[in-house]
Amino acid sequence: QVQLVESGGGLVQPGGSLRLSCAFSGIAFSDHAMSWYRRAPGKERELVAAITDADGSTKYADSVKGRFTINRDNLRDTVYLQMNSLKPEDTAVYYCNAVLRWQTYWGQGTQVTVSS
Repeated sequence: QVQLVESGGGLVQPGGSLRLSCAFSGIAFSDHAMSWYRRAPGKERELVAAITDADGSTKYADSVKGRFTINRDNLRDTVYLQMNSLKPEDTAVYYCNAVLRWQTYWGQGTQVTVSS
């Protein structure tokens, strides 16, 4: 059974930075594609960034390109989301997601609030 635990959220001023972490427990972390999603108040959940299991290719939502970076550490079974130049519209609960074939797992989420 896979468990995902996010951390690193909090309150930050516009223009600031945060790094989210997602600790994976279970087997074969390196075989899982990993992603970060977010859900803002009153909005649907959206994909923020994703990284493959194979070659580490990444993709990003247009709204975060150039500001956010996803990376994974297969030795520490952890995926990160570095968020720079944060904007108030980045305020949301951020969720970690792991996928292996037909199996999908979610973390409990971590709140990110961007406000002055």
